[in-house]
Amino acid sequence: MTRKGIKNKSMATQKLLFFVGFLVMAAIFIYSYSQPKLQLSLPQKGNPNASQRTLLHSKPKIGRDVLSKNFRLVIKVLAYNRLESVSRCLESLAKADYDKDSVKLHIFVDHFGIEEQGKSAVPIDVDRLQAQWLEAWWPSSDDEFAFIVEDDMVLSPLFYIYLRALIATYYYNPENYSPMIYGASLQRPRFVGGKHGNKLKVDDHTRLFLYQMVGTWGQLLFPKPWKEFRLWYDMHKSKGIKPILQGMVTNGWYKRMREKIWTPWFIKFIHTRGYYNLYTNLLLERALSVSYRDAGVNYGKKVGPDSQLINSSDIPDINLWEMKPLKLINWYDFCFQKVLVHRLVKKLDELETVLSSVHEQKRVVLVSLFRIPDAIVRNLLCQFKKSSIRNYILLGEKTNLLEDLARRGHATIDADQLLDDMTRVGLVDQKFSKVPDFMEALVYAHIIKKSLLLNYSIWLTKANIIPTEAIFSSESYLKNDAILLETDQQLRTELLYLKSSEATIQLMSNVLVKLTEKTTSSVIGDLPEGEDIFGFQVRSAITRFNFRIKLIDASLMTHVGSYTSNSSSKTSSEPVAKVLFWPPNKDTDYVKERLTALDMWLIDDELSCTSIICHQS
Repeated sequence: MTRKGIKNKSMATQKLLFFVGFLVMAAIFIYSYSQPKLQLSLPQKGNPNASQRTLLHSKPKIGRDVLSKNFRLVIKVLAYNRLESVSRCLESLAKADYDKDSVKLHIFVDHFGIEEQGKSAVPIDVDRLQAQWLEAWWPSSDDEFAFIVEDDMVLSPLFYIYLRALIATYYYNPENYSPMIYGASLQRPRFVGGKHGNKLKVDDHTRLFLYQMVGTWGQLLFPKPWKEFRLWYDMHKSKGIKPILQGMVTNGWYKRMREKIWTPWFIKFIHTRGYYNLYTNLLLERALSVSYRDAGVNYGKKVGPDSQLINSSDIPDINLWEMKPLKLINWYDFCFQKVLVHRLVKKLDELETVLSSVHEQKRVVLVSLFRIPDAIVRNLLCQFKKSSIRNYILLGEKTNLLEDLARRGHATIDADQLLDDMTRVGLVDQKFSKVPDFMEALVYAHIIKKSLLLNYSIWLTKANIIPTEAIFSSESYLKNDAILLETDQQLRTELLYLKSSEATIQLMSNVLVKLTEKTTSSVIGDLPEGEDIFGFQVRSAITRFNFRIKLIDASLMTHVGSYTSNSSSKTSSEPVAKVLFWPPNKDTDYVKERLTALDMWLIDDELSCTSIICHQS
C-alpha cells in the first residue's frame, strides 16, 4: 500500500472513531440527563421529571403483571454516518416512557470511508445494511425481544408501553398466542408487496390487524421466528439460493440492490412459513414510529417524515390501547387479500359455516386429498391460486399437512374427526368406520348430502386432477342436475357435479342407504375390479333416477403423460383437454417432471408457491 493509501485509510479510521466516540458521549449525556431506565451499561437513578412526559392514567391495564419474569426488550439502533439523524433518533428514545423497566440499548455503527477526488479512500462492503439487520440480534432466550430502529427514525414517547402491552397480549396470553405471528410494526402501514394487489385499506374501527409484510421502520421481533429465520437464511445462503419470489415488488428491489438489503430474504422466509406481522391503524396518517427518510441506502436525498408522530395517548377519535382478542383480528396476505385462518371442520354441524365462507354463487368444490403426496396437494393449490379458484374445501385424513393448510387459510375437513363425530351421534355404525374404503365413501356421501340440503351445489374432485379450463364455473355445465365423465359408455365419478335439488338429495340418501344396508364384505364383494365404493354406489343410483345428466367425454380428460403444450391449442383437430390427471399412486418425481415440462409445476423445494399471484377483490 502506498503512503497516500495508508494516509487515506488512517483518515477514514480516525473519522470513524471520532463518529463512534461522539455517538457514545452523546448517548451517555442524553440518557444520564433524561432517562433513568434506558441503559447503555448500568441502571441509573430515578428521574423526577419522568411523569411529565406521559400521563400515568393513560397507560393500558395490561402490562408487567402478564409478562414473564424473564421478559426483556432490547432496542437495537442501526446507524451509519448520519450524525443529525442518529441524534434526533436517540433524543426521541430518551424522551420515551419506560415505566421504570430496565431496557437495554445497543447502537450498531456501520463503518464508512472518506471521499477524496470522487473516489472512496476505503472500500465499503455493499451488504452492510443487510448485515446490520441480520447480525444485530440473536435471542438469548424465548423471553427476549428486539425492537429494531434505523437511525433516521423518531419514536413516540408511548412506543415502549405500547410494545409491552402487545407482547403481553399476543405473546404471553395463551388465548391470543399464535406461532404464526413473528412480531409487530409500529410504522404506518402503506405498502402492498404483491403486484396488482388490493389497496391497503381497513375500516376506521380497526386498531390492529395482521399482515404478512415486514415493516422496517420500527419492527418488533419475536424470538422464536427470528431464530428460525436466521438458521433458514444461513442454510439458503450457503447453498447459493437467491430470495426470488415472483409477483412481489420486492423482487425488483433485490434485482437492483442485491445483498444491500435484507427484506427480500425475510419476505421469502415469511412466504414459506406462512407467518404474519401485527400492524396498527391509528388513522389520519398517525403512527408510533416515523421515518424521516433521510438520504442513505434507500433514498438518494432526504424525503421527510412519512407519518404524523403520536406524542400523547389523549386522542379523542381512537382508543390507542384497544387490543382485541386474536380471534377478532383480521389477517391479510401479501396481496392484502383477507385470509380466513383455521377453518377446520371436525363436526358435521360445522360444515355450514365453512360452506358460507367459500361458496361462489352457492357452488363449492370438494377436493379429496386421500393418499395424495404433500407436494402434489400444494402444487394443486398454487394452480387454484393462479386460476383464481377460491370456492374449494379440502377433505383429508388428520395429518400435519391438513392442519398446516387450515392454518394458512385453506378451508379443510378432517375426515377422521368428522367420522368420529358422526359415529358418536349415531349417523354412522362403528363397524363401517373402521374400514378405510368405507370411511371415505361415508364421508363423501354425508358431506355432499349435507351441502345439497343447505342449497349448495357441489363438485367432487381429487388432488390428482388439475383443471386446465374453468370447468368449475362454466354455466354450460352447471345448468344440469349432474355431471359425470363417460368412458366407453361407462359412467365415472373422478369428476362429479351435483346440483342442489330434491332429486340429487334423494340420490345421496339412496347412496347412504345402500352403503349401510349390507355388510362391508358384501358391498366390497359387489365391486367391479378397480372401482371405489362411493363411485360405484353413485353410478348405480344414477341409473335408477331420471334427471338431466351432462356427460363429459373422457377424451377431454387427458393423462399427464400424453399431454403436451400443443394439446390446448384451439387450432388442433384433437379435443381440447379440460383436465389433466394421473393415477393417485403415480410417483411424485414423474408427475413433477411432466408438469414442469408443461410449466405447471408451481412450487419450490420447500413446497411453497414460486410466485405471489394477486387477484383484486
